Amino acid sequence: MEPYTEGRVIANLDLHVFGDAIQFVVDERHLILAKTWEHLLLSGAALAIAIAIALPLGVWLGHLHRGSFIAVNTANIGRALPSLAVIAAGFVFLGVGFWSVALALVVLAVPPILTNAYVAVDGVQTDVVEAARGMGMTRRQIVRRVELPLALPLIFAGIRTATVFVVATATIAAVAGGGGLGDIIVNQAGYGLEGVVGAAICVSLLALAADGAIGLLQRLLTPEGLRIEARAFEPDTTGGAAARKETSMSEVDRQPG
Repeated sequence: MEPYTEGRVIANLDLHVFGDAIQFVVDERHLILAKTWEHLLLSGAALAIAIAIALPLGVWLGHLHRGSFIAVNTANIGRALPSLAVIAAGFVFLGVGFWSVALALVVLAVPPILTNAYVAVDGVQTDVVEAARGMGMTRRQIVRRVELPLALPLIFAGIRTATVFVVATATIAAVAGGGGLGDIIVNQAGYGLEGVVGAAICVSLLALAADGAIGLLQRLLTPEGLRIEARAFEPDTTGGAAARKETSMSEVDRQPG
């Protein structure tokens, strides 16, 4: 078979499998919806636990400007531990099922949240914090009213990274009876190749949707002043920024004395 003919056959096969996968999702929509709900419950529980553990710890260590060793090494250990090994360890304490998989996902989600929270708060300008302290703010007020608002973009970057990791990795729940879309992906004998590809597409769309939802939440929680400042520093490829600057300078020049 000539190379171009072989490539054409592979492309047609891929399109055929993709079409069958979409058809499987449509035909088995009740199954897909049920497994998607299980996937969301598992991912949401793991993320909620990880945020409850890592976010306060990272913010507090960043406020104290201590604990970089803890933050960095937690991130390294979390990336190094295989999720299946954590699930196997979870069997000993939690048995087979939902919570043993959730434990593995928590271990996966904690490092980016903890590291980003620490770096974000630790990087807040000292002058701003000292000004707030000079105004008579308590340590708790400084964290809540000054450091957290300024650190929100980087904190949310860690949460978004953890969200994508968790949603994508939750497919391993199938090996431990945790449910979710992974039940379809690992069972090609029962659902066929179209089922595996269809469920994988659903996982990808779910991860993208979760990332977009967290991004929208970040926009809603970020103070308007910080959003305006961020837009002011966005690159303008159309020359609009330069034109606005030139216009502003002209207006200044026209002002009397």
